[in-house]
Amino acid sequence: MRLNQVLAGVTLTARRAPDLEISGICYDTREMSPGCLFVALPGYKTDGHRYIQQALKGGAAAVLCRTPPEGEGPWLVTPDPRAALAIVSANWFGHPARELTALAVTGTNGKTTTTYLLKAMLEGVLGARVGLIGTNQNMIGEEVLPAHRTTPESWEVQKLLRDMADAGCTHVVMEASSHALVLHRLDGIRFAAGIFTNLTQDHLDFHRTMEAYRDAKGLLFRQCDTAVLNLDDEAGRYYAATAPCPVFTYSERRDEADLTAKNLRLFPQRVEFEAVTMEAIARVKLAIPGGFTIYNALAALSCGVTLGLTLNDCAGALARAHGVKGRIEVVPVPADFTVLIDYAHTPDALENILTTVRDFTSGRVLCLFGCGGDRDRSKRPQMGAIAGNLADVAVVTSDNPRTEDPEAIIRDILAGMEGTPAQRHVEPDRRRAIALALSLAEPGDTVVLAGKGHETYQEINGVQHHLDEREEIAAWFSK
Repeated sequence: MRLNQVLAGVTLTARRAPDLEISGICYDTREMSPGCLFVALPGYKTDGHRYIQQALKGGAAAVLCRTPPEGEGPWLVTPDPRAALAIVSANWFGHPARELTALAVTGTNGKTTTTYLLKAMLEGVLGARVGLIGTNQNMIGEEVLPAHRTTPESWEVQKLLRDMADAGCTHVVMEASSHALVLHRLDGIRFAAGIFTNLTQDHLDFHRTMEAYRDAKGLLFRQCDTAVLNLDDEAGRYYAATAPCPVFTYSERRDEADLTAKNLRLFPQRVEFEAVTMEAIARVKLAIPGGFTIYNALAALSCGVTLGLTLNDCAGALARAHGVKGRIEVVPVPADFTVLIDYAHTPDALENILTTVRDFTSGRVLCLFGCGGDRDRSKRPQMGAIAGNLADVAVVTSDNPRTEDPEAIIRDILAGMEGTPAQRHVEPDRRRAIALALSLAEPGDTVVLAGKGHETYQEINGVQHHLDEREEIAAWFSK
């Protein structure tokens, strides 16, 4: 493809590069091939501008950057290389999103489960082949591809969309993280619906304030045909008043919503409720326990209605849907107590899982958890207080300490546990902490391993070490 074709739609403020043939697009010199267009992305840990000369020496045909480097080029200057990367990537792959019905889910909690419910619903009702982009994994129909972040960089997003369209997918559902929206990873994609789940404290290390975090999530609705909003959430009501597109709302508690849940019934292995609109009522049964499952189901059902599907058809498809790995995942064990793995790593998510577990536990609730390093420190004592008040036994350990001292993170957590009734244990080594939690369990108890969920690693000092909690549980019982 010619350089001018790749650059169509990109704002340029300076140019020292001729129109020549481009072999590809790259933003990482470690993956660069000769003849490519190298896009120098400004970063938080490092800056792509530092690698411009390396890229040119490696055979880059041209460099797209924010600040012109020394020398004659070949380079092109644009005010925002991240926004430009989204445009050139879409151009390179032929705008695959235009060939798909795209749906995005944003919010602090519930994104992953909601995308899986949407995928199952669309497949069940339409018989469609559906792509998925998310935290656990990416999928092209039933083909599973690895995922390294909630929403990939824009080049990877566009490549995935091209692969999905070429494989016969008609729809794609994706998680839209606040980081991705601020960093332009989804620029240029028009969504048939953007779904909002909830907003609770997270990522303040990046956004600094809850208002900025809320506004970041709200960027999604600038590129949606319809905003599907949780009216029980304060941010959802804010978006309902400010979104620049038509709005469809759902609620458990507000009758003015377009879709409401009535006659809620919670069971240890499922939830049941009636979904009600002005035109229809459908009985919903979903084999995923927990009150938050009702909200995820309402979000999926609301999206289906905005796409023109019938409420009854959508409810029937959800009845055949299954849970997601690492989301209130029951681990089979040869014991008369229950072991759950859940991704809860925010105060709200931890409160939700512990409240849910309490509803069906005849004995004690044991909670093992930690907090991530190099992330929002203010949520650590909050999570400590929640575990201390809602669990009978709390085992405080490491999550992904990253470059922080695990014991310093634990001290922040313990500050919030002062005066709470839970029996406390501290074990920084997560493997030993899992063994400790299992050894403390008695008949009728439920052990919740919170924070890691689907992850099968632990990041310590920039290195990912293999750690699959299912393996650790099996190994403990084998002894």
